[in-house]
Amino acid sequence: MSSTERFTWPVRVYWEDTDAGGVVYHASYLRFLERARSEWLRQLGVDQMAFKQATGLAFMVHRMEIDFLKPALLDDELTVTVEVKECRSASILFAQAITRADGATLIQAQVRAACVDLKRMQPARIPNEIAGRIDLK
Repeated sequence: MSSTERFTWPVRVYWEDTDAGGVVYHASYLRFLERARSEWLRQLGVDQMAFKQATGLAFMVHRMEIDFLKPALLDDELTVTVEVKECRSASILFAQAITRADGATLIQAQVRAACVDLKRMQPARIPNEIAGRIDLK
């Protein structure tokens, strides 16, 4: 799989993801989006803990825009997608969506993740080993 192809990650909605009415709580969507980006990195061969220990770097969300279009409900089967839209020297722009099994789009998001030097808490260049795997056409 090319790093620029759409990556998908399945999610099921559990009680812990919902409010008292069984509707997914807005912050739960952030966890779903984060997990999909983490799994995208994993499929690129990036072990985030090993990356952090070897380089002192990590990816952190810098900016996020989310459109909440429709609600997800308890026990829904969802698919979270990740697409790379832009890769800069120190950040990656992702387009993400969450859809329900019936095809309805529930969430659309634009997420910019920055590569950060954890000691200085400053942006850092994405290592060539990773940047080279993100093959924008």
